[in-house]
Formats: sequence, C-alpha cells, structure tokens
Amino acid sequence: MLALRPVFASASRKGLYASRAWNAQCSRTIQHQATQRKLPPLVFTFDIDGVLLRGPHTIPAARRALDMLNGANPMGVKIPFILLTNGGGVGEEVRRRKLSAQLGVELASNQILQAHTILKSVAHKYADKPVLVLGGRNDDVRKVAEEYGFRHAYTTLDVLAWKPEVWPFHDLTPEERQSARPVDFSKTPISAIFVFHDPRNWSLDIQVILDVIRSRGVIGGPYLETPAPADQQPLPQHSREHEPKHAHGNADKPIELVFCNPDLLWKSDFPQPRIGQGAFREAFQAVHKAVVGTTYPFVQYGKPSTATYKFAEGVLKDRLEELQGGRLERMPTVYMVGDNPESDIAGANGAGWPSILVKTGVYDPAQGEPTHKPTHIAEDVEEAVRWAIEREMGHKPE
Repeated sequence: MLALRPVFASASRKGLYASRAWNAQCSRTIQHQATQRKLPPLVFTFDIDGVLLRGPHTIPAARRALDMLNGANPMGVKIPFILLTNGGGVGEEVRRRKLSAQLGVELASNQILQAHTILKSVAHKYADKPVLVLGGRNDDVRKVAEEYGFRHAYTTLDVLAWKPEVWPFHDLTPEERQSARPVDFSKTPISAIFVFHDPRNWSLDIQVILDVIRSRGVIGGPYLETPAPADQQPLPQHSREHEPKHAHGNADKPIELVFCNPDLLWKSDFPQPRIGQGAFREAFQAVHKAVVGTTYPFVQYGKPSTATYKFAEGVLKDRLEELQGGRLERMPTVYMVGDNPESDIAGANGAGWPSILVKTGVYDPAQGEPTHKPTHIAEDVEEAVRWAIEREMGHKPE
C-alpha cells in the first residue's frame, strides 16, 4: 500500500500569475493567436479525485486553476476543459450540480465524463434486453442506466428480493427492499453484466455474477459449463450477437461482462489510498478461477483504456465545435492532469496527449519514480496549468 504525503498549495508560494513579465508575454502571444483562431492552442482534461478534490473537500489550488481557465486572468482568455474521472454512481447532471458547488464554477454536463458515461455509446445494443447493473447504493446505478437507454436494468438487490436464499448472509434493509423491483429471474434471462460503479456488497455481487455467467443468463438455472482445467483458454471475446439463441437463456452465447473502472487504488480524504473497482474485478476473477478453473473474459472501460480516451477526445471535440460555432479544423493540444500514474498518465501517454502528474493524490514521490513517466510533474493543479500554458506559448517554464 502506498504511503501518502499530501501536498497542498502553500499560501507563501508564488501564485499562478505572480510574475508580471510572464503575464505580459503570455498576453501578447495569446492575443496574437486569438486573431487567427477562435480557440486557444491548448485545452485541458482533468481527473477529479486527487487533482481537484480530496474526498468531499476541494483542494485549494483547484478553484484558482479553474477560475483562471474560465477567464479570470489578466488576458481574459477562456481555455476549454473537461473532467475525466473513473468515479461515478450518479448521472452526469447530478454530478455537475455537486461539482459546480464544490469547485465554485458553473460546469456544463458535457464537461463531465464519468467511468460509465461511455456506456451511452453501447446502450442501444441492449436497450430491450435484460441486463444486470452493479455498484453504488440501492438502485442509483439503475437510474443512471435508464437515463442512458437501458430499458430493462436489474440489480443484485432485485435478485435477493426475488430469492433470499441466493445469498442468505445478507438481509435487505427497508431502504434496499424499497428500491428493489419484483421480477422472476427464472423467466428473465440476463444478456450482459455492467459494473457501473464500486459494488457495496462484494460477496452478494460476486455470487450473482457467477450465477448469471455459469447458467448463461438464467439465475437459478443449471450451470452449463463443467469445471475446466487450469490451462483452459478463456471464452472468446468476439461478438456473437447474430447466433441463434438457445431456449435456455443465452446457452450458446457467453454473457458479456463489462467493468467501467480499472483503478486498483483511489484517493479519498483518508491518509492512505483505498481499493477500488479494480480490486473487485480481481476478487471476482480469483473466485471464478478457483471455481471454474480459468478467469473470465471481460471488457474494460475507464482510464487508461484506449476506448475511454478516444471517447473523451470525441466529446471534447464536440464541445470545442459547440464553443467555436462550427467545424473544428485542427484539434488543440490536449493536456491531461492527473494524480494516478497507472490510469491518468498511462492513458494520456497512450493517447498521445502531454501528461502532467500532480502530487496531491495517489502519486507519492517518496515511493520513487512513477510507473508511467509523465511529460511533467507538478506540485498541484494550479502549477500544472501554469506550466502547460508557458510550454504552449513557447516560454521556458520555471
């Protein structure tokens, strides 16, 4: 486990625009370029936890950095940005309102990409099929899934309400029971499993995932596979949507399993990092391998996956065209600012974006060099923004 040493912006440290010479030079450069394009030559993508927030608390440098990007600087230039997080569990509009209040800036919903936002792009495939959605409290992720277009989304609490013997070690609370929907899962074959957010009851969720996978969708139905030897190859990942369905659920088709957040660790306001959805995935795979003899194939979204960064770049491009009021001829340089080398920096490097690693979250310089090398290491997000602007404007960063 990493030992964290929180580093915050010091009141005595030089501010973002303390240097008048720096202000004047940047102002002249940006004003010159502004006459040739409507957008500045750089845009930002920020992680949230460990960069802008620590748990529920705003990191002091965050408001100053975001205010500057929104035009509160001597140049009056707005620099577009989006927020890309492996967190989630609520809809983007709910997250937008909360973040706007925490950060003291008015955000737009299309500036916020959560770990599961990418599922909007695949919801049409499962719009009319029963799916299992995991994570979060009660049926919060069901509500998110329905916003995205999944019309038949069920939770493990629904399963437990249907048959308490599925997992006899947990009694539903009144709140959980109220959130559950009545459904007969023996007649409702599950087509896919989506882990939207960090599960709250790992044992229940792992058991139900196993039941869905091993019975090919029909919870309580017979298991259709036999324990495999340790060297057996995993089920194929390629799509088999056009194959005929068996009378028993999806007997000829493996259940697609999708995780939205690979983070093994994340930073809250606790002194040391906490385990995340990536740890849940590892726990599930360990149990599946112990029971069946092999791990189960899965689709992984979230940082640092290529799919998530391509999706983020598409959303950012749409936002820039909206701000510009027309087609984008050339994409500005996208700077990624994050605190986790394994997700933020690895993903940005893979996408070809300049990456800036800050010391206010998961990364602890006392533990040595980061596992993935960033373009630059900064004390906090304010220093990161300043460095990127100086670099892009052709001035030597301090």
